[in-house]
Amino acid sequence: MSDTILDRRDLRFQLFDVLDTGALFDRERFREHSRETVEAALDTAEKLAREKFASHNSLADGDEPRFENGKVVMRPEVKEAYDAYIEAGFLSSMASFEEGGMQLPAIAAAACKGMFTAANCSSTSYPFLTAAAANVIRNFASETLREQFLPAMMAGRFTGTMALTEPHAGSNLADIRTRALPQEDGSYRLKGNKIFISGGDNELAENIVHLVLAKIPGGPDGVKGISLFVVPKYRLDGQGNPADRNDVILAGLIHKMGYRGTTSTALTFGDNDDCHGYLIGEPHQGLRYMFQMMNEARVGVGFGAAVLGYRGYRFALDYARDRLQGRPLGTTDFSTPQVPIIEHADVRRLLLTQKAYTEAAIAMCLYGYRLVDEKDTAEDQQARQDADLLLDLLTPVLKTWPSEYGVMANDLAIQVFGGAGYTREYPVEQYWRDNRLNPIHEGTTGIHGLDLLGRKVWLAGGRGLQLLAERISADIAATTDPRCQPFASALQAMLPKVQQATDVVGRQMQSEGPGRALSNAYAYLRLVGHVVAAWMWLRQANAALKLEAAEDADFAAGKLQAARYFFRWELSRVELDFERLCEGDDTFTQMEPRWF
Repeated sequence: MSDTILDRRDLRFQLFDVLDTGALFDRERFREHSRETVEAALDTAEKLAREKFASHNSLADGDEPRFENGKVVMRPEVKEAYDAYIEAGFLSSMASFEEGGMQLPAIAAAACKGMFTAANCSSTSYPFLTAAAANVIRNFASETLREQFLPAMMAGRFTGTMALTEPHAGSNLADIRTRALPQEDGSYRLKGNKIFISGGDNELAENIVHLVLAKIPGGPDGVKGISLFVVPKYRLDGQGNPADRNDVILAGLIHKMGYRGTTSTALTFGDNDDCHGYLIGEPHQGLRYMFQMMNEARVGVGFGAAVLGYRGYRFALDYARDRLQGRPLGTTDFSTPQVPIIEHADVRRLLLTQKAYTEAAIAMCLYGYRLVDEKDTAEDQQARQDADLLLDLLTPVLKTWPSEYGVMANDLAIQVFGGAGYTREYPVEQYWRDNRLNPIHEGTTGIHGLDLLGRKVWLAGGRGLQLLAERISADIAATTDPRCQPFASALQAMLPKVQQATDVVGRQMQSEGPGRALSNAYAYLRLVGHVVAAWMWLRQANAALKLEAAEDADFAAGKLQAARYFFRWELSRVELDFERLCEGDDTFTQMEPRWF
């Protein structure tokens, strides 16, 4: 079965031929790096991913964490993988040299982390959550909190979580009930319940740092009254080491369809009225702070979905090359040898669709990480602002399109395997189960549709959508090869339709309010997502034309054919979304609940 976690040839193509990561090495922050240092980091990541993460992926799926005597019990391989990840420095891959980090560009760090997610998404989640929580503390917490928690988190001694969801509220954070009562010493006492907290209890480190959303009594109603707190599993002594157990109780583990190696926990805070928490930043600004972690996680979720879809595709590709079954159509001599199933046109359809989905998804997420580097390090202030605005616009797309179509790719991988794909003896069913979480967590697809159409496209007077159109138009104009010009023409025809649909919905929202206009937000998200995916394929096709030397001929031809598939078979699928958006279709709003 496949030994390819992520194809290094394709990663090099995405990083350096399509996204010009090499240009970042001229910037002050990245001058110590080069293509060689990035390749070396990828070498290490690939080796560790294969030896420490992939090796127990199915084992942890079959022997998930257990709740025994009030604590969680995990397979020992998970801690071995976590410790190896920390020791290799990947937790601090983007941190500065002064903090002991690698100071890698975000796009290079993401490519490394993609190796681990593709190999074992469950075990990878612990350091990912820790790094994201540490970034919130670094950017928004007081100097005292940073000194107490940040070094230990970056060293892997403390893990991190984000505790948002409550049983009664789900995604509606305005209705959370967890309360934080101020104390004379400046700390708070928290009381409430949280659910679906990934990594909420584990055996990997000395302490767990929960970032908890709660409301301070007397604050504003709704989301404007939410504050953010550091709530450690163990309170710290004077030397910063874990001491007394905080009043945070593991109420139980939640048993998931996939992602089984990651503990999903129900936590109670303050059952004994002694849960100490420490305010991050200003009161009532918690959601704004937490959104940094959530947005970082959203791009990460999209990228994780992309690489899980890709991993399933590579398994299916190897199986199709090896599995002998049937003969070419029209064969009447059944004494002739059977052929590999990749020789059958319908199997190639399944494989080509997976390639088109997953390689577009990887491309768009890496483009998002490239925007992170641009907004953080571009020398021109306007370039930074534009990158920030474009990333903000695209975040719902980068989270949801890979999540939706990565799972579809996994489904098609199972189909390539046939009956074998439906068994646990082959890995593709686990990749489908693992990936099925991604359209749900960090905001469901529907919520991101509302975010994109109800808020993001209107920010800064619609400047983000204008920037997107400008960048797509620039790549269309740069397309000169006759083989790619049909792709450019098809994409050019879609751009005004996106703008037209946006204008129609905008007028409808002004005249009627958001109800009916936003009922079709999913259609708008899919329309924009497919246009962005098509753009990624145009960029890859143009870059592939420059790689047609003998050693790259098959690689380049594969890119061109996948682009051809996407433009001929996939892009037209969203024409219906465009039409229904412009009609202001009311099918969903007119469906009465009692009619079901």
